[in-house]
Amino acid sequence: MTRELYNVRLVPRDGDPTPLTDEEEQRARATLFNDLGRAVSDRGWVRFPAYSPEERRRLVDVAGRLSAYWGVEVGVAAEDPCSMRLFLPGYGPREAAVTPAREGRV
Repeated sequence: MTRELYNVRLVPRDGDPTPLTDEEEQRARATLFNDLGRAVSDRGWVRFPAYSPEERRRLVDVAGRLSAYWGVEVGVAAEDPCSMRLFLPGYGPREAAVTPAREGRV
């Protein structure tokens, strides 16, 4: 079976511009704004995959737009190399409290 590929374009390297057109970028951000905003408003936080620097910038922008829309600061933090977390105050990533016993002190 032979498949013909139309409209194939190369994926840019890190630091190159996004492969999306301006219209596609606006639609992607609007969709993320609606979907992630709904999830954050329902449970206070949402985790979303972000594999490239451009995807991370897009999520940071969406968090800023949600903050402006709601009037409440929406935080954003990297959970691991492949995902970001958007959250409302009180639902952020918890830092482990370090006690002297954990540091090896007596």
